[in-house]
Amino acid sequence: MDRRSFLKSNIHSQDISPAMPPAAPPNGGLSQYAGSWTELEVIHLLKRTMFGAAKADIDYFVSKGLVASVDELLNPVAPLPSPPVKEYTPTNAAVPDNQVPQGSTWILDPNTDGTVNSLRIASFKKWWMGVMIGQDRSLREKMTLFWHNHFATETQTVSNAQFIYKHHNLLRTYSLGNFKDLTKLVTIDPAMLVYLNGERNTKSAPDENYGRELQELFCCGKGPDSQYTETDVRTAAKVLTGWRNDSANIISYFDPNRHDTGDKTFSAFYNNTVIGGRSGATAGDAELNDLLDMIFATQEVAKYVCRRIYRWFVYYDIDDTVESTIITPLANIFRTNNYEIKAVLNALLKSEHFFDALARGCQIKSPVDLVVTACREFNVAFQPASDYSTNYGFYNYLVGWASNMQQNIGDPPDVSGWKAYYQAPQFYEVWINSDTLPKRNQFTDTMVTNGYTFNGKKMQIDAAAFAQTLPNPGDPNQLIDDILKIIYRIGLSPASKAQLKTDILLGGQASDYYWTDAWNMYVTNPGNLSNTATVKNRLRDLLKYFMDLSEYQLA
Repeated sequence: MDRRSFLKSNIHSQDISPAMPPAAPPNGGLSQYAGSWTELEVIHLLKRTMFGAAKADIDYFVSKGLVASVDELLNPVAPLPSPPVKEYTPTNAAVPDNQVPQGSTWILDPNTDGTVNSLRIASFKKWWMGVMIGQDRSLREKMTLFWHNHFATETQTVSNAQFIYKHHNLLRTYSLGNFKDLTKLVTIDPAMLVYLNGERNTKSAPDENYGRELQELFCCGKGPDSQYTETDVRTAAKVLTGWRNDSANIISYFDPNRHDTGDKTFSAFYNNTVIGGRSGATAGDAELNDLLDMIFATQEVAKYVCRRIYRWFVYYDIDDTVESTIITPLANIFRTNNYEIKAVLNALLKSEHFFDALARGCQIKSPVDLVVTACREFNVAFQPASDYSTNYGFYNYLVGWASNMQQNIGDPPDVSGWKAYYQAPQFYEVWINSDTLPKRNQFTDTMVTNGYTFNGKKMQIDAAAFAQTLPNPGDPNQLIDDILKIIYRIGLSPASKAQLKTDILLGGQASDYYWTDAWNMYVTNPGNLSNTATVKNRLRDLLKYFMDLSEYQLA
């Protein structure tokens, strides 16, 4: 199902603007975008680089211009988020969880009890949801999720909360850094050593798991020009022998007694490189460096990673034109800049290609994007940080919704990540099916109608409060336009907007003043309960209607 089919399948297909873009890759190259810089361009940039385009962020970036906006997004100044805290209460732990007070972080406290560990993993997921909702004005959170999908691990397999947090913190810390450095650190990261059996990889029993995925999924990919061999997989496994985990100190270390000290010879794809065998305490680092130097010397690493970045930020369809005019020059930039991620993102996000009209509305929101964006764009109110218990309860609810829609943060389906980012030809069209689309509507319906109550406090989209953030909510025509400008990428026709205005905001009346008078009275006299209820209910119904249409699923 492509964009056109998806939208036409909706019963409101007549609402789609005749100018709806076809299902084709955007046009243009990597030359810097020189067109207009309005709210529309800012919203497009923010929806791809952050989770949604909150009104305050739109206002902030619209005055900065393209270059300054992208530069700021690429260079976060906010500190890394504070770690997750103990907000759980173990009731049947065999090993007491007494070392960590309520409200303090558990990340440096190893605990072997399965119940405690499960509660901490759940705590990590809640915390991560909260971090995305409260993100700073940068790409850091979107890139952290990107790397989680790229260097995929599963909490259910790693099963050590400290390792899981440490791995996640590594991805965030290097999210906009050097890809080669990140790859090395991921290779010997405790969580990855558990997940892909690196800690079991010894000279007497080499394990090929990580050696395979390092080439197939993390660096070279499976394209026609990625010609590494099965022998290369086995040889890489020998290079990587000897790494182990120390759970008590939450670190990995190299054990030279478990390392294969022989020479390792690779295929013609790697120019028949021989990695000389080493022994001693530094052998693991030395041979790993040689292995990565060899892999990164190929052309495929840069091309493969640039394709992944392109599909994450722009569109899934990479045809021959996109390959030659976007991917190849981006890969050259990547190699020239020694695999610095910012260099690639800087070129892509400032390009005429990225801002081409066909780039708008050509993605389907992931479940995480849908959930977090709804909270951010509609300014859903959470409790003060001191009430961490309630907030974690809210975050848990949101984690559950994303998981029900097939994106369980921390637990992608397997080492390949979520199918939406690699499974051809559908890619992220797989997010939408007969099970998930109704759930998406149920989530937004719930958030704008009843909300969710935890600890006696409610998390809900306040439609009236959202309307008050807009320039002129008393004008029903401008109100509808301003809402749709933020939440839609493909607009409704004038006839459809006029009908919605009449049916919902005007209550079936013909004149705009029916809404204008009601709104003005709501602002000046909120104590008029009948009028206040009318205004709030009509705004609620308007947002619910908009979010139930197919257009809301596009980014």
